[in-house]
Amino acid sequence: MKSITIKGSERESVGKVSTKALRNAGAVPCVLYGGDQPVHFSADERAFQKLIYTPNAHTVVIEVGEGKSYNAVLQDVQVHPTTDKLLHIDFFQLFDNKEITMEVPVKITGVSPGVLLGGVLRLNTRKLKVKALPKNLPDFVEANISELEMGNKLYVTKLVSDNYKLMHPDNTVVCQVRISRAAMKAAQEAAKAAKAPAKGKKK
Repeated sequence: MKSITIKGSERESVGKVSTKALRNAGAVPCVLYGGDQPVHFSADERAFQKLIYTPNAHTVVIEVGEGKSYNAVLQDVQVHPTTDKLLHIDFFQLFDNKEITMEVPVKITGVSPGVLLGGVLRLNTRKLKVKALPKNLPDFVEANISELEMGNKLYVTKLVSDNYKLMHPDNTVVCQVRISRAAMKAAQEAAKAAKAPAKGKKK
């Protein structure tokens, strides 16, 4: 999985006054959990743009000076309800020998025969939860739709991998090919035409 580096500074004070001062200065207060002790730090708000405002999944390298560096994943983001300003961010520390669960996007590949016949592809699940060691975390989960006929569904059981586990029930639908209104109407008209007596034919 691709990684983004966040350069920040450790926080000596975590009170309301210092937190407000950080935000006024354009910084975001953050906490890194998962280690022996939580690590409180802050970083410029602009440093998080490629991490938060993207559909892609990333791991994070947090650098807080004096040679301190931590591998982590984004855990939670607090945003102001009216201004969308970042208020607080939580991270969870990664360890090479410990599995982690996180959401990664679904990437559609292949061409569906059902879509070629006029069906509409519906993506039911845009992200899936995977559990894996940090080195095996995928950038995305590939969903091949090459075998989907009209009306077919692609279940999560078709996306198994040796590198990670999908944390969803077996009946989870990732995507499906639905019959479009135009295709349905054409089928109905064709059915009516087949049942109607031919013109000029004696009863």
